[in-house]
Amino acid sequence: MRRLLTLLCAAAVCLVAGAPAAPAAAPWFASSVGAATQVISVVGVGGSSAKMDVYQRTAAGWQPIAVGIPAFIGAKGMAPQTHDGEMMTPMGVFTLDFAFGTEPNPGGGLPYVQVGPDHWWDGDMKSPTYNTMQVCKKQQCRFDTSLSAGTENLDIPQYRHAVVMGVNKARVPGNGGAFFVHTTGGGPTAGCVAIDDGRLVELMRWLRPGALIAISK
Repeated sequence: MRRLLTLLCAAAVCLVAGAPAAPAAAPWFASSVGAATQVISVVGVGGSSAKMDVYQRTAAGWQPIAVGIPAFIGAKGMAPQTHDGEMMTPMGVFTLDFAFGTEPNPGGGLPYVQVGPDHWWDGDMKSPTYNTMQVCKKQQCRFDTSLSAGTENLDIPQYRHAVVMGVNKARVPGNGGAFFVHTTGGGPTAGCVAIDDGRLVELMRWLRPGALIAISK
């Protein structure tokens, strides 16, 4: 967390050692995150752009660790309920379940999977493993591996590092899947949240089980 503060101090409200924490208004998500102590806030600023703020709950209340991180969201913005193929980022509060990436584990508190050509996110709505990570040779997979079916091969530059958002955990066919916080490709996403890879790595090192992401317009 200290390194994250150092990197982003110019944009953040930094705590001064030995100084009393100034009272601050509760962030917009405060009443929706239960007992969580780490929250990533993503708020749309128009079109496919958003700003990301990172918060830690302390004895003094919610404290910003970093603010104003530029982020990309879905090409068509946000929606309270998303469906496969809509190119929109879901609004709400979601768990951050585990991390993955094509690069080795950078460290952090979340489980991490290093992925390669045989790692997929199953988007086939007819598959019993819809909206889960699967490992199989393409010709041996028991689901439709085509992009037209919604399935993604995870061995791509945008997944250099990624954190899985717990969207549609019930895996209801058509209600969307493969929502991540991942490395930006420099433009809008298909519904994920994307930021600079260096900042994402710092976030991953800071995150612990129980962290949440809150997304709103």
